[in-house]
Amino acid sequence: MATTLDLQEQEQIDDLKAFWKRWGNLITWAVIAALAVFAGWNGWNWYQRDQAVKAGALYDELDRTVTGGDIERAGRVFSDLRERYPGAVWTVHGGLLVARLQHEKGKADEAVATLGWVADKAGDDAVQALARLRLAGLHLDAKRPEAALEALSRVSVPGFEALAADRRGDVLKSQGKTTEAIEAYRAARKALAETLDYRRVVEAKLTALGAPPAAAP
Repeated sequence: MATTLDLQEQEQIDDLKAFWKRWGNLITWAVIAALAVFAGWNGWNWYQRDQAVKAGALYDELDRTVTGGDIERAGRVFSDLRERYPGAVWTVHGGLLVARLQHEKGKADEAVATLGWVADKAGDDAVQALARLRLAGLHLDAKRPEAALEALSRVSVPGFEALAADRRGDVLKSQGKTTEAIEAYRAARKALAETLDYRRVVEAKLTALGAPPAAAP
C-alpha cells in the first residue's frame, strides 16, 4: 500500500512539474501584475490623500489672505494652488473665494476669468452651478445680458432652478423684456419653498413689475 501511495505521489509531483513548466511563467506574471495593481492602487490613494492635505493647507493660507483683503497675494496663492493641484476640491473652492475678492476690489474681468475657470474645472456639479450663477451676475453688472443668459442656460443642477430663474428674470428685466421677466420670476417663486425668505424677494420683484404674488401662480 505504501508503494502505491509513493507512486501516486510521484505521479502528482510529475504532473505538477509538467503543469508548472507549461504555465508557470504565465501564472508568475499574472501574480506580479495583480500585486503591481494593488500596490499602485494603494500608492495612488496615498498620493491623493497627500495631495489633498497639501492643497488644503494652501487653501487655508488663501482663505486667510482673502479675509485680509490682500488681492495681490491672494492672486499669487491661488495661482500656486491652481498650478500645483488643479484637480483638487480645495482649488475650485479657492477660485470662488478669489473671485469674490476680485469682484469686491473692482477687478470684474479677473473675477469673470476666475469663475470661468471654476465652472470649467470643478468636478462638483453644484460648484459649477454656483460659479455660473455668479458669472451671470457679473455679466449682468457689466451690461452683457447675452453672456449672462448663456451662463444661466448651463445651470441644470437640481436645486438651483429657482436661483437660475430669478437671475434670468433680472437679465430679461434689464433688456426691457417685462413679460418674459415676469414668467421667469414666477418660475422662481414656484420653485422656492414658502418658508424661504428669498421667496419674498422674488415676490417683491413681481410686484414691482405689476404682477403681484396673488396674481402669480
